[in-house]
Amino acid sequence: MNCELRASAPGFHSNEISLVGLDQFGGSIDVGVITVQRAVKIEGMTLSAIPYKAPKDARKAYEKGLQAEKSGKLADALKYFETAVKIYPGFAFAWFQLGTVLRTEDQKDAARKAYTQATTIDAKFLPPYLSLASMAYETGNWREVLTLTGHILDLDPLNHIAVANYVLDLDPLNYVDAYFYDAMANFKLDKIEEAEKSGLKAEHLDLRTRFPQLHLLLAEIFARKNNYAMAVTETQIFLELAPHSKDADRVREQLAKWEKLSGSVSASEKPDQM
Repeated sequence: MNCELRASAPGFHSNEISLVGLDQFGGSIDVGVITVQRAVKIEGMTLSAIPYKAPKDARKAYEKGLQAEKSGKLADALKYFETAVKIYPGFAFAWFQLGTVLRTEDQKDAARKAYTQATTIDAKFLPPYLSLASMAYETGNWREVLTLTGHILDLDPLNHIAVANYVLDLDPLNYVDAYFYDAMANFKLDKIEEAEKSGLKAEHLDLRTRFPQLHLLLAEIFARKNNYAMAVTETQIFLELAPHSKDADRVREQLAKWEKLSGSVSASEKPDQM
């Protein structure tokens, strides 16, 4: 009910298909054709030819690094990426991959420097911004989180329109992470309206439910606004997604309180009986 299907890909706009009224009793459902139209190009979001502008030796080291990383040979990957950036210091993609390996190896300071170097070289290459936002999130540096997510979300077309339905975003850069980090940072800085806006965008993009804690955040936001019914709903979603969470008992206690408050609000809104 009230569910619409659309395609999402960088640089394109999609028509919408309403799923209401479609035959739901067959083995499969034919939703028809989804048409996408080219929109204004979103720089930095499409496949890039930049890695192939690097000198041959740097590119070869970079590609060997990718293969080693994929095979779990992180020491080799580290060596290859270091070689790539040494040969070609302007290789933003190699700096990013170097940072990723360093972070996996728990060399956080070195990883941060590599990511930052990538952003200095190419401000439109967004993956290192997301990685830096993730690291800032982990340390609770909320203002830095907002600076980094703000840069990312400025380039997201969905950030400039009202999104009321769930969206399957096929962009290789996952905006769900950026919206979640942005929502949490705004909440921690007591910017509730901004937190709600980003949190709801994240919810509509998180079809794979990678962030169960997003629903706890939204519950807290709705409770702050005295919307206890929505707080209850979001908490129930969290418990469905993560029933064995270490915080599950505390969350259930909070849910019971919000359920009572929701019932009290509903009762107070009923008109007086004649």
